[in-house]
Amino acid sequence: MRLIFLFVLVCSQLNAEVSWKNAPKQKASWYETKEANELADKVMLYQRENGGWPKNEDMSAKLSKDERKKLLKIQADPGDTTIDNGATFTPLKFLIKIWKSKTDPTTEASIHRGLTFLLESQYPNGGWPQRPHDSGYGRHITYNDGAMIGVMIFLRDLLEESPAFLTETEKAKIKTALVKGLDCILKTQILVNGKPTVWCAQHDHESLLPVKARSYEHPSFSGGESAGIIKYLMQLKAPSPEVRASIEAAISWLRDHQIEGLRIKKTNGNKVIVKDTSAPILWARFYDLKTAKPLFSGRDGIMTSSLAEIEAERRNGYAWYVSKPRALLKDYPEWQESHKK
Repeated sequence: MRLIFLFVLVCSQLNAEVSWKNAPKQKASWYETKEANELADKVMLYQRENGGWPKNEDMSAKLSKDERKKLLKIQADPGDTTIDNGATFTPLKFLIKIWKSKTDPTTEASIHRGLTFLLESQYPNGGWPQRPHDSGYGRHITYNDGAMIGVMIFLRDLLEESPAFLTETEKAKIKTALVKGLDCILKTQILVNGKPTVWCAQHDHESLLPVKARSYEHPSFSGGESAGIIKYLMQLKAPSPEVRASIEAAISWLRDHQIEGLRIKKTNGNKVIVKDTSAPILWARFYDLKTAKPLFSGRDGIMTSSLAEIEAERRNGYAWYVSKPRALLKDYPEWQESHKK
């Protein structure tokens, strides 16, 4: 019976449809399948005429005829195109893998349009907005949730791989975009008394200063988003003296602001902070720009120094503490040794 059960389980897994979340992570052979190509058709259906994609869409979900017609009607509306939550550059990663399995002109055209959207969305100062057609906080340069860094990693990897569909003009534009993006990163690093620290989750698209996004996302030092920026900088093959100085200053700031002896626990679905000397080090996602102490806020926008003081919905529905900088501190000595002046 056990063998029969295992056989049925394996067969069911083989026949299971791949979710959109896992679609860009499959083995190369999967992208040749009918399932993958049908998914690609739907992904291109979600693409807007300006080349971008909306966020938080389950593109692997089955679509009715009416839903398909609706998508065709709204393709001309660029208002919801974004780089937030992996939008646009994630569909492009998927379509590039589809193209590699079968060089289809329709897929290739979609990729070129998406790439054009990313390149044209960049500000002259090198920053990328969360939503290029937004008049609210989406117009700001956005590091939040890895938005801008996600675009730069995608462009960097695409340029290094240089697939056959990539034109010489596109290659040149990508090189320029990456140089400008790096310049923006260095210019947005927050200075305190002339000393570089880390970054805010979003910066004003004109002044480059830290700026507010949603009501609970205040101008601040970001322990979370800064980790992604530093990681990108540490991956540069030939970092300039300015980049090395930026990394060293940011690492120093993270060391000075790490949190020891606290553990996040869930009790009856509610996050609580308890003292625990054995807990691994943590960082607050946000730190107050004046005091450099952990900062929390509810949807009412009121800033507080205690997670317990904000409403349950935001307390439990947002990542207020992060652990990503741990890996950076672990890798930093080796990086420092390999880039001695």
